[in-house]
Amino acid sequence: MANTIKIFLSLISAAILFALSAEARADLQAGIAAYDTANYPAALAEFRPLADSGDAKAQFALGVMYAQGNGVQQDYKEAASWYLKAAEQGVVLAQFNLGMMYREGRGVRQDFNAALGWFRKAAANGHVIAQYMLGAIYYKGHGVAQDYKQAMSWLRMAAEQGHPQAQRLLGMMYHNGEGVPQDYNEATKWFRKAAEQVRRMKEVI
Repeated sequence: MANTIKIFLSLISAAILFALSAEARADLQAGIAAYDTANYPAALAEFRPLADSGDAKAQFALGVMYAQGNGVQQDYKEAASWYLKAAEQGVVLAQFNLGMMYREGRGVRQDFNAALGWFRKAAANGHVIAQYMLGAIYYKGHGVAQDYKQAMSWLRMAAEQGHPQAQRLLGMMYHNGEGVPQDYNEATKWFRKAAEQVRRMKEVI
């Protein structure tokens, strides 16, 4: 729960907040504060009017609440609907979450092309897990034609931001010479980076 407020606040840029009225800003902040303390009824009361009026951050918040069943009955279809509204307005986490829902067929009909499209939007906006997902999808040819060049491009973006699974898969591509000349030194470099990231994560936990 401690990271929830950080996730929400990271989504709310100063430009967006100043574009809202003082009352709307206060309502959004109140909703975030309520959600962070697990006061879901209060959060819902703040977010819903803003979401209905078109506020993308509140729409994303409602999507999260319906997806997780926090303060409302869990409803993936409703979650997908709110994620779509937020994603179309450029909320990166909504784009990624919607991609996952299309990939898994949760709340929407399973559609790998739609998933790929939303992952691509999120990845282009810097979402590191979306970058890894795209790399893995192209590497495995899951729902798309296998494309090592595309896989390498997206995996490198994620790996350079410290994503351990991307680093490991990138190392495998260099080790096996998949889409790149075989290079054991480069493979070892990425394997070591992945191992170091995992070690750091364990230390934090």
